[in-house]
Amino acid sequence: YVTIKGKEKTIANIKKASLSSSSIFLAPDPDREGEAISWHLASLIEKPTSRLILHEITKDAIKNALSHPVEIDKNKVDAQQARRLLDRLVGYKISPLLGKRVRKGLSAGRVQSVALRLIVEREEEIEKFKPEEYWTITAKFKKDNFEFEATLEKKDGKKIKIKTKEEADKIIEEIKHKGFIVQRIEKKERKRSPQPPFITSKLQQEAFQRLSFSSKKTMLIAQQLYEGLGVGQESPTGLITYMRTDSQRVSDDAISEIRGYIKENFGENYLAAHKRVYKNKNKAQDAHEAIRPTFPFHNPDDIKSYISSEQFRLYDLITKRAIASQMEDALFSTTKVEIKSGDYTFVASGEILKFDGFMKVYPSDDKDKILPELLEKEALFLSNISSKQHFTQPPPRFNEGTLVKALEENGIGRPSTYATIIGTLLDRRYAEKREDKLHPTEIGRVVFGLLLENFPELFEIKFTAKMEDDLDKIEEGGVNWKDLLNSFYPPFSNMLENAEKNMKNIKKEKEKETDIVCEKCGGKMVIREGKYGEFLACKNFPKCRNAKPIGSDKQRRKPEETDKICPKCNSRLVIRFAFGQKFFGCSSYPKCRYTEQLIKITCPKCKEGILVFRKSKRGGFYGCSKYPDCTYITNNKFLEEKCENCNTHLVQSGKKIFCLNCNYTKEDK
Repeated sequence: YVTIKGKEKTIANIKKASLSSSSIFLAPDPDREGEAISWHLASLIEKPTSRLILHEITKDAIKNALSHPVEIDKNKVDAQQARRLLDRLVGYKISPLLGKRVRKGLSAGRVQSVALRLIVEREEEIEKFKPEEYWTITAKFKKDNFEFEATLEKKDGKKIKIKTKEEADKIIEEIKHKGFIVQRIEKKERKRSPQPPFITSKLQQEAFQRLSFSSKKTMLIAQQLYEGLGVGQESPTGLITYMRTDSQRVSDDAISEIRGYIKENFGENYLAAHKRVYKNKNKAQDAHEAIRPTFPFHNPDDIKSYISSEQFRLYDLITKRAIASQMEDALFSTTKVEIKSGDYTFVASGEILKFDGFMKVYPSDDKDKILPELLEKEALFLSNISSKQHFTQPPPRFNEGTLVKALEENGIGRPSTYATIIGTLLDRRYAEKREDKLHPTEIGRVVFGLLLENFPELFEIKFTAKMEDDLDKIEEGGVNWKDLLNSFYPPFSNMLENAEKNMKNIKKEKEKETDIVCEKCGGKMVIREGKYGEFLACKNFPKCRNAKPIGSDKQRRKPEETDKICPKCNSRLVIRFAFGQKFFGCSSYPKCRYTEQLIKITCPKCKEGILVFRKSKRGGFYGCSKYPDCTYITNNKFLEEKCENCNTHLVQSGKKIFCLNCNYTKEDK
């Protein structure tokens, strides 16, 4: 290892401070990276050091750690070193190859590229998917003051599938004049147990689902809660335990605190009869605890006024999940009713929450579907019968929460890296968010295609998962880190050599020339691709470094005259162009900044506002005119052209043109 340029002073200060100290304790984070930092520091300091393990930053935890210092865990250091070298080998060797053959600024990553694979392959599944039509028939019945529904499920005791409207109409006509008899009633009690306290991946998933927090935002706020916040007159203290963990284990002391809190605040009947113990998948995880509030914990409502609303919401989620984990099961009463009409069988299901248990603290979105009291052989009064058309749906695109879940289930990466992986894919523009869903971009597909063609084994999901297992084994002392690298490098080197040959024939993306003249040197401006998309740059780079956004030049398209009058200043409205979009703007701009949509699209979220085009640093997007009451945004480009099936304005994304209202799609020629 060598000293990073510019860090000589920092190292000198550490050494100087160590010389005047009688005892030196190293207390970085309790993970592989923290262990490696301790090891590097120890190698710089010319005196004995002790390692402190802090899972929470509280007074008691620090005093306890000082009383029980440990040695640096060399297995952890080796595991971190191996991961670092593997990631460097892949990133530093493949990224320049992509930049050289395809486009500057492209990158590949050992785990990042496998995450991209999941997104691209899901998109391909969606594109290949052919929707199939099917119909359902629903009967409504009345008894006393209740109205309930039952769905047709069987004919002659066998599952029925209705493919067309004609079939549905024929069945309705056949049975609507027949009687309906309750054939069978099945009643059961069902228990639902609480989930364990959060591990990192589950926290990211749940924070996305319940709080609409991105993985990056969740980890940033969790870091703040862990490092410590001032609460009232108290000095800053850590509010949660360490937030990068795969462990579901909770200390006996913490379990006792939680169970005491439940008994005192909710009563004996809400406390699980025996303490709940949640086991980990492997030994490497067991040194950590799950993410929980530090104890004695602060009631979220008591500290709400001292922390930000986002910090409160995440702390509240973590605290309630930890408390719920030691509470009694929730108890449901379920009823299933089979209703006979000739050869046809309808089914109605209902569920009632009899005892909320842990759901008193950590509720779900389940809603009771209550059925009236029914008897077998009882005749029912039919109030209505109807059919409804459906189409089978393709698998859904990933959002941040479901992508984290997929990475976790496939053993790809580690929870501490998920936020960074997703952030890199978005920053590199390999994927983009639209309405919280992750779509692969055109360049993302190109990069994935090249990686799959030239490095098929390296970016295999099972191979990447096995590599993660091997890194865990290094930490456990079961595998030598140099042996792992030696087994990895020879085949990787061969793949690199073959990729160099295969990619020689790829024509690198050419810069698009324009007629725009550089005002600094008189050369031609070209369109280049940067981190945030295309921009104008001088062809004479690096001699001339002039660059600017597309659309900022004086030779942009001239506004089109119209007969419409500006309602704000009575000037004429013109049709302007920006970011590839058309809109009405006042001819008196910039004195009058009135704009109006050329295409009026009702906001699909609030159904009240219309979508208006706005600008940001990263380009243009549509947002609801009712903002901030409605926060809907989309990067889709709405076209003047309408769908030939349902007369809705078509939407464009890349080269794909499609209708949001039906299944119509076409390619942009």
